[in-house]
Amino acid sequence: MVQLKDAIGTGRRIYDLLRAQIADGTLPAGATAPSTRALAADLGVSRTTVTAAYEQLAAEGFLVTSAGRVARVATPPMPLAPPNIARSGRTAPALSAYGRRVSTLPAPVFAQADKGSVNFLYGAVSARDFPSLIWKRAYQAELLHQPDSLYYVAPEGDASLRRALQAYLGRARGLVCDSEQIVVANGTQQALDLCARVLLDPGDAFAFEDPGYPIARHCFEASGGVPLPVPVDEQGLDTRRLPVHGRARLAYVTPSHQFPLGGVLPIGRRLELLEWAQRHDAWIIEDDYDGEFRYGQRPIDAMQSIDTNGRVIYIGTFSKALSPHLRLGYMILPHDLVPAFRQAKRLSDRHSAVIDQRVLASLIESGAYERHVRRVRREYERRRAALLDAIADLLPKRAHVTGTAAGLHVTLWLPFVDAADEAALVAAAHGKGVGVYPVSPLHVAPSGAARTRPAGLILGYASVPVEQIRRGIEILADVIGHLKP
Repeated sequence: MVQLKDAIGTGRRIYDLLRAQIADGTLPAGATAPSTRALAADLGVSRTTVTAAYEQLAAEGFLVTSAGRVARVATPPMPLAPPNIARSGRTAPALSAYGRRVSTLPAPVFAQADKGSVNFLYGAVSARDFPSLIWKRAYQAELLHQPDSLYYVAPEGDASLRRALQAYLGRARGLVCDSEQIVVANGTQQALDLCARVLLDPGDAFAFEDPGYPIARHCFEASGGVPLPVPVDEQGLDTRRLPVHGRARLAYVTPSHQFPLGGVLPIGRRLELLEWAQRHDAWIIEDDYDGEFRYGQRPIDAMQSIDTNGRVIYIGTFSKALSPHLRLGYMILPHDLVPAFRQAKRLSDRHSAVIDQRVLASLIESGAYERHVRRVRREYERRRAALLDAIADLLPKRAHVTGTAAGLHVTLWLPFVDAADEAALVAAAHGKGVGVYPVSPLHVAPSGAARTRPAGLILGYASVPVEQIRRGIEILADVIGHLKP
């Protein structure tokens, strides 16, 4: 007897056979289809299987059936290509201007998290650090409290998470806001995309850190924005170099831990940036991607906390404290922007995953989330110390590190290696089983920047066990030794 799984596969093959015969004219329009009884006997299958295939073809308009009459081939509006056959010689429909801009952006160069036996991948966190047990318990509890009927929630996010975030951000980041200003997003990436769509028109300029986070820049460019690169130094964005002519609609900054170089924007520059935004009628997008992780002292208050003119859009994420897989982030918006962003979020994806939002809210309200953050901060500090010790012990003395005060990565500078040799250094290290990542691709103009600086590598440490860190730097030291003149 034909098993259920086999019957489904057989029915699909019968469907494909008849549709192909209709498409190539073997069964022309108006022709009588074989009877289900006869075809079942010819193929040695059950009549039920054949009938199911006929019903699918009738539902799709290929056959015309009625009670007591034989099935006939319908008259299609145009010739049909056989299923699963690629059509050639056709010109693809034109893309929109947005589609053309997106298609010309460079392909992502992110390494896979499993590359190399010791992988200093920035942006990655260890799966072992995820609070699986408390998340599982909270998730199960939320499932048991689900209502009898399910429907969409407000696009700005579940009210319980927004209330929990309002209280938590006041404690942890010095932010004063009300829950109505918070919009929950699918990670930082969606928040940036919403900012680009809502705030930029094609041709609008935007100020951007150079080097900086390329996916943010690509979001703004995809919306038609024109980048105005602003150099960074050891303190972050150089506010003296902000554009003074023309109208920049927004500035994107990472003031608590500049990505990728690690500078912390001092209060004087923060005030200068706020004054610039007020003077130019521009918005500031503050990406606080890892602001919870500062070592030796409490995290620096967000720039939004000193904004008195409603110019700052604060973006936070749970990707570093919990996991990038959750895709949960949030924005704190000036009151005037809330209605537009809510509508844009509604049109984008209706709302973010509700159960995950409520689970996270329960962890924040119970204090479990903050206990988890304190625990992983201590663990990341151990890994950071192991990395800095290994660099000091094993690499040439002229090597130096920046961005060590906060975050989950550092930037390693190698003055004795030309920036033009970064790619070769990275390839050689990968060949030895160590993942390291160059600074050059994070510049707006990588080739021009390479002529004015030494080679630089970004080393993430949050996902690397302490016992592997020293081994990875030993291998990197060997690779550097073979590259040095």
